[in-house]
Amino acid sequence: MSDQVTKVAVLGSTGSIGRNALEVIAASGGRLEAVALAAHRNTELLEDQAARFNPRWVVVTDPQAAAEHAWSRLGSAELLVGSEALERVVASPEVEIVLSAIVGSAGLRGTWAALEAGKTVALANKETLVMAGPLVMDLARRRGARILPVDSEHSAVFQAMEAGRPGQVQRIILTASGGPFRKHSLAELAEVTVDDALAHPNWRMGRKITVDSATMMNKALEIIEARWLFDMPAERIEVVIHPQSVVHSLVEFVDGSVVAQLSPPDMKLPIQYALTYPERRPGIAARMDWQKAWQFDFEPPDLERFPALELGWEAARSGGTTGAVLNAANEAAVAGFLSGELKFTEIVPTCRSVLANHHFEANPSLTRLAELDAWARQEVARWACL
Repeated sequence: MSDQVTKVAVLGSTGSIGRNALEVIAASGGRLEAVALAAHRNTELLEDQAARFNPRWVVVTDPQAAAEHAWSRLGSAELLVGSEALERVVASPEVEIVLSAIVGSAGLRGTWAALEAGKTVALANKETLVMAGPLVMDLARRRGARILPVDSEHSAVFQAMEAGRPGQVQRIILTASGGPFRKHSLAELAEVTVDDALAHPNWRMGRKITVDSATMMNKALEIIEARWLFDMPAERIEVVIHPQSVVHSLVEFVDGSVVAQLSPPDMKLPIQYALTYPERRPGIAARMDWQKAWQFDFEPPDLERFPALELGWEAARSGGTTGAVLNAANEAAVAGFLSGELKFTEIVPTCRSVLANHHFEANPSLTRLAELDAWARQEVARWACL
């Protein structure tokens, strides 16, 4: 193993993935160093993290939040404000790996800048590939950059693929816990509250992604992400319900062999693998206890109760502008549900309506995707007011 220090920029350091990443960095014995921390407006926690990790830069993308905070404990860290500052930091020669963990479409800008600078990106922000998969992968190829998955499912696929050659992969099978409503009837789903949707049985995540897990929109977005990340047609990407969340995904090879990656539900493992790849190092993630009995259940998803999955396959097949529109519509619809403007069972139909009514373009520019992102959000707001 190399003893060289790897310098990491953590984008979204105050979120769930960012906090787990800093635990991994703290436990690395000095082999990983957080040289930049970035957040949107959680300035109190961001300053706590800066005091502990002493980064070179601290970035706040919300100027108002930055101006309202006193910043008395930054030490030697340089405070930078705004999205443009974030782009400058990730392009710095002092940064080797960029952990992209900013939630939602806002994460695309920092990821794009890192790839343009030829950096290795540990990608936890699935929306980057959902919105602009072909453009992002092309940019990475042209700049000699590398994208390593942090999502537990895509990390599992990435690891399992190492058992064979890319041309030998028959299909990818993404596992899903089924969320808190796996056994709910359609009538019961109509009565779901915000508190119900935020009570995930296995994972502790942010509010938006927890709701996505409950609707299974998270798996729809992961289908799209897998399509571009692994250059795999939508027809060869499947989803299976696995309530225990221990088998994180599977890869089937042409000879019928199926290789899976297993571990307890703990994001520190895929984060560490992305930050230390291709090496494996001792870490602090939870371990399997093979002295106790385990039962692994698998079942096909119910597409009538969880129609979001069909939207994922549709967007993965169509490409073009569909991913960006679906992602923006979902972000806005989930926000509407959390604020009480939409019912739980209205989230996916709202997304379907917006997707069906947008003007499809097969080869959009990044600027056009940003325009459609804004349009889709406006459409959801209009739909919610009807």
